[in-house]
Amino acid sequence: MMNSIGKIILFFIFLTAFTIHSNAQILYGKIVYERKTNLYKKIKGDNVKEWLKEEDKNKIDVFELYFTDSTSVFKPQESDLREKMSWATSKNTTYQQYKQNKKLSVKSVWGEELFVEDTLYNRQWKITESKRIISGYNCRKAIWQANDTTRIYAWYCEEIIPSVGPESYFGLPGAILGLASEDGGVIYFAKSVELSKPNMETVIPKKGKNKIYTTTELKTKLEKEFGKNPWGKAMIQELFGIW
Repeated sequence: MMNSIGKIILFFIFLTAFTIHSNAQILYGKIVYERKTNLYKKIKGDNVKEWLKEEDKNKIDVFELYFTDSTSVFKPQESDLREKMSWATSKNTTYQQYKQNKKLSVKSVWGEELFVEDTLYNRQWKITESKRIISGYNCRKAIWQANDTTRIYAWYCEEIIPSVGPESYFGLPGAILGLASEDGGVIYFAKSVELSKPNMETVIPKKGKNKIYTTTELKTKLEKEFGKNPWGKAMIQELFGIW
């Protein structure tokens, strides 16, 4: 039988292992993502290669995700640099409250900010055995069948506990550090993870006196105003598509 000294040693070994494991669980922080959009795949038309050079086909946008165990804010990274082809991609802000099942999005439409409140969008994920390392974290691959023709791949990290991710994506057993369409047209990858606790009040979008729409209300409004034009249809599809 184990003597008292052996029991004490075993207890401290267990306590140390438990402490190390607990410290490895990340509950809050900031993730910086780089989004790469292949404009050849995004912009439809036979003549796109006539005016868009091969070296300019991939547009890079940078976003920041601030998160705690109950909320997250995904927003474009501020920059003073002049952006090339700023019209080619949308850059929206998404504030999600997971316990309240609420989401506030700020959608940019030709320089105007439109506020949309709705419930969270839950996706049915299929978790696979495929793994990879992103920004130094072990991640597992999951798949969401968005529609009959589109699948989304996500790589999530169980070490970062909150179920958060870029745009409005969540619902996996950990933070999503990588997200991509099946054809590679849009790809998000975490470039860095900061473990400092964010001051969420400074990054949560302020509604102020702005009109607040539901998703259905805003989509109906934009379809009425712009839905008859091809460029209007493309804009609406991007605002209310899978991203």
